[in-house]
Amino acid sequence: MTRPRRPSSNTHRYPRSARLNELLREVLADELVQIDDDRLEWVSITQIDVDSEMNHATVYFDSMRGAEGDSEIVEAFAEYRKRLQGAIGRQVRARKTPILDFRPDEVIRAAERIDQILREHPTPARPEPDTGELGTGESGTGELGTGE
Repeated sequence: MTRPRRPSSNTHRYPRSARLNELLREVLADELVQIDDDRLEWVSITQIDVDSEMNHATVYFDSMRGAEGDSEIVEAFAEYRKRLQGAIGRQVRARKTPILDFRPDEVIRAAERIDQILREHPTPARPEPDTGELGTGESGTGELGTGE
């Protein structure tokens, strides 16, 4: 007789890759707070995409400086890449530590552009639907229709 299978206490409601991406984002965000570099002062890690083999991870960021500060921010991340990978290696229980690649988050930038366009060009007010004159029925003769 076989025993009924117990539900694993390790079951999660979302895939391992999503959990790993979020864990790496938290580790990197915590490590950024520790780095004393003005170029990274107003930078947020918005998303991380790790490949299925955990060889590479694309780290998406945004900053208050906008697109003008991207080159300096990418340069600063390149200088601290090994330190950030080391933090991942120490804090994440995994066989590998992915090589980090840093890119500005274009999705957030596109959303900001759309928002700006909508603010600059508000949609015209919609006219009220024309219900006709009071007392006009379906026939338009001034009598209320009976629905027959």
